[in-house]
Amino acid sequence: MTERVFLLPDLGEGLAEAEIVQWRVAVGDIVTVDQTVVEVETAKAVVDVPCPYAGRVVALHGVAGEVRPVGQPLITVAEPVAGCADGTEPPGHTVYREEERAGSGNVLIGYGTGRGDSRRRRRRTTTAPYVSGNGAPLAGHAAEGTRPGAGRPSVVADRAPGTTPPLVISPIVRRLARERGVDLTAVRGSGPGGVVRRADVEAVASHVAGVTADVRGSTGLSALPAPSAEPPAGADAATSGTRDLVIPLTGIRRTIADKLSRSRREIPEVTIWVDVDATALVQTRAAINAARPDRQVSILALLARICLSGLHRYPQLNARVDTEGQRIIQSTGVHLGIAAQTDRGLVVPVLRDAERLTTTELAAELAATTAAARAGELPPTRLTGGTFTLNNYGVFGVDGSTPIINHPEAALLGVGRIVDKPWVVDGQLAVRKVVQLSLTFDHRVCDGGVAGGFLRHVADCVEQPALLIATV
Repeated sequence: MTERVFLLPDLGEGLAEAEIVQWRVAVGDIVTVDQTVVEVETAKAVVDVPCPYAGRVVALHGVAGEVRPVGQPLITVAEPVAGCADGTEPPGHTVYREEERAGSGNVLIGYGTGRGDSRRRRRRTTTAPYVSGNGAPLAGHAAEGTRPGAGRPSVVADRAPGTTPPLVISPIVRRLARERGVDLTAVRGSGPGGVVRRADVEAVASHVAGVTADVRGSTGLSALPAPSAEPPAGADAATSGTRDLVIPLTGIRRTIADKLSRSRREIPEVTIWVDVDATALVQTRAAINAARPDRQVSILALLARICLSGLHRYPQLNARVDTEGQRIIQSTGVHLGIAAQTDRGLVVPVLRDAERLTTTELAAELAATTAAARAGELPPTRLTGGTFTLNNYGVFGVDGSTPIINHPEAALLGVGRIVDKPWVVDGQLAVRKVVQLSLTFDHRVCDGGVAGGFLRHVADCVEQPALLIATV
């Protein structure tokens, strides 16, 4: 047979590596051209990777949780030979070619290239034995599909034959299960269609808290080695009973950390804020939705429209600083970023050329984009290239914040919760819907006059939505 090796492709946006989330195929499966074979997580999104070759899978290079560099082998496929449409070899041929001897340093089929720079490796979860050229299990390999070195502690337990794979969508749920020592095959999902959620994993982990690794193994949960921790000076580590939880910075969490750190290092940011009477804005939204119940508009969409009006008047904030070229670049279009909290961390999906959308279109795009971001379905191109960010931290029940600018942008508008508060109206005390707005801006692109003018314009439009109509 002719074997073809598919390399991890360039996933765009300068991404140099990806973590394998889960394989969609196994050794021995028949694949077709452009069939999805693996799900990987980059620093920006979860991506389904299709294979450009058809044939029988003879090797998977890497296991779930392993980080693979772009351009390195991902999967090896044997093209079908003449007379064997299903990709099998003619009678008399072995199922796999034994290309190595134990200890030779060559590739064990199904275990990748054995590169030393892989960051995390786990025990294979398949139940298929390793087969030598004569059809017998390789020496030292048990029939349940272990591999050399399988006696080492494993991060996940091998799945029993016939076990149905758990329904898990979020990579953070898988990571949480690994960190807490929970076997996902033993978890009953409470989500739609039986999807395992974070709360399900935490409930199981809490239930078995304090139980030893041996007990966890006997109850069907993985025997995860407890994270090591340095005990305090003079303390007895054997009796202290405490362990630090070690959470590696990988994937999108590492990208968030790097980006926020860079923002704080490079941008001299300033935050200003104002309390605003949002009663009229809430009433305006109710009137719009009553008139068009089939096309609902959110408060966030109205705030986005107001931001676009403010950026039209103060374009200095729709910019970025080119430090190498020593220049400020003002963008022609407004690529509006919307901060969204997801199971994978904080992401900022971008609505490109948002100023061209009507308010109703803005509402629809915001709803669709944030839903796709939380589901991890946005491509990397939708998570970069923003010129201004709108951050609604009021959904967390807080009034104010001094958020970090989404580098390399120059400004970010934060919105707190809308809550009933006493307010003076025409000299009389009244109960009104009040919200705190904050603007964090890069002091290199403008001074306080521009920033204050923008925030005051936004506040005026919130208090008197009619002003927005006059400026659109």
